[in-house]
Amino acid sequence: MEITPLIPAGRQVIQAYGAGGFKISGAAHRGAVLVLPGATLPWSITEISQLTLDSLAPVTGASPMAEILVLGCGPHIAFVSPELREALRGHGISLEVMDTGAACRTYNVLVAEDRRVAAALIPVE
Repeated sequence: MEITPLIPAGRQVIQAYGAGGFKISGAAHRGAVLVLPGATLPWSITEISQLTLDSLAPVTGASPMAEILVLGCGPHIAFVSPELREALRGHGISLEVMDTGAACRTYNVLVAEDRRVAAALIPVE
């Protein structure tokens, strides 16, 4: 019996994470990444304290725009300012914050449900 969820055509899927990077739709990525519906981009953030609305510009400027941004904070969940949450909400984006492993799994589930989702992921070792 096939248990792999069906992923809509052209969508990025996170296949693996760890060792400082990710495998996304067959491609290896070292360091932090932004995973958009149709592309994965390198991301300059190395820790949550660097997170700003400007650092998420590829997400807020994407077309179509994501309705949910899953933020993977690294090995542990971290605090995100209410101001950043509100700024993203102003763009119509709901922010979900969790550790990177949970973020990868959650992103894949939402993609399988054909939701408009993006992920901002800080790697784990």
